[in-house]
This record gives sequence, structure tokens and C-alpha cells, in this order.
Amino acid sequence: MSDAHKHPADPANELASDNSAIDPRDFRNALGTFATGVTIVTAMSAEGKPYGVTCNSFASVSLNPPLVLWSLGMFSQGLTIFQNASHFAVNVLGVSQQELAARFAKSSGDKFAGVSWTPGLGNAPVLADVVANFQCRAANRYYGGDHVIFLGAVEAYAYNGQEPLLFARGSFGRFRAGDGSTTS
Repeated sequence: MSDAHKHPADPANELASDNSAIDPRDFRNALGTFATGVTIVTAMSAEGKPYGVTCNSFASVSLNPPLVLWSLGMFSQGLTIFQNASHFAVNVLGVSQQELAARFAKSSGDKFAGVSWTPGLGNAPVLADVVANFQCRAANRYYGGDHVIFLGAVEAYAYNGQEPLLFARGSFGRFRAGDGSTTS
């Protein structure tokens, strides 16, 4: 007899919210205890219009080859743009860029009005004055529950010593060292 975990025939069905014993709101609260960085992921639409969305699901996958991932909700307004883009840029925000994070988290308005950026690889917007940026070729995508997971092959990146913006428990914040001082 094997002790290996037995996978259901259709994991997507098993994980659907109406078939799970886990309360989605409480699960979100538990996930909120894990502090994340805050990014704006950008791409250029087929019509040549820049698009971006605030995202905290960004993570590294591999150093060799350099791969990163992020996810976007299945019903997101910009899903088609990212699914069709050859490249995307992950712009890591600094602690002073909370307003920018809030602007790109909204689904309406011209998010790029007054925002300084340059076209990166595949014309994906690289925002000015961010802590880091990762310019990625869209390598693959996977469907996971109510999100699409985008895998990016990093083709260029830049970073500086600015303090990153963090997000935890539904609020923006910053990292404090054990002695209460702010790190730089």
C-alpha cells in the first residue's frame, strides 16, 4: 500500500469554491499574514496602448534559467492583453509609491496619465523610479483555480537600493528590523 497522496481525477473541480470546506474570506485573511512586495505588471496591448495592474503575487521561480511568475484573476479586465503580449515587465514599487499602487489597482481611468515610463522589451512599459524591474518574455501560462499564472523568462532587469513597498493584512507598509529601525 502506498502512502503517496492520491490526486483527484479533476483537481479544478475539487478546488472550486463551492466544493471546498475552506471559507474563502478566512483563507484570504490567513494569506494576508504573509507580507509581500508590491509590483505593477505592465504590457503593451495589440492596439499599442500601455496597460498595467497592481500585483502582489510576483515570485521568483528559477535562477538558471532566470524565471519569475505572477498571477491574474480570470475575470480581470486586462487578461487578454497579458495573454496576447510577447513580453511583460514587473515593476517593483518603492515605499513612497503607495499612490501609484492604488492607481493601478483600480480598473478605470487612464492609469498612465502623468506616469513616467519608457518602452522596454516588447514595448512593455518600464516605470521610472521603481526599486527594480524585470523585463520578461512571456514563456508560458497555467490555469490555477480562478487565476491565470504567467511564467516569464527574464531577459533584462535593473534594481537600486531604494526601500521596497510591502503589503500585509490589507495595508501597505515597510520592513522594520528587529530593533525597530527601518532598513534601507
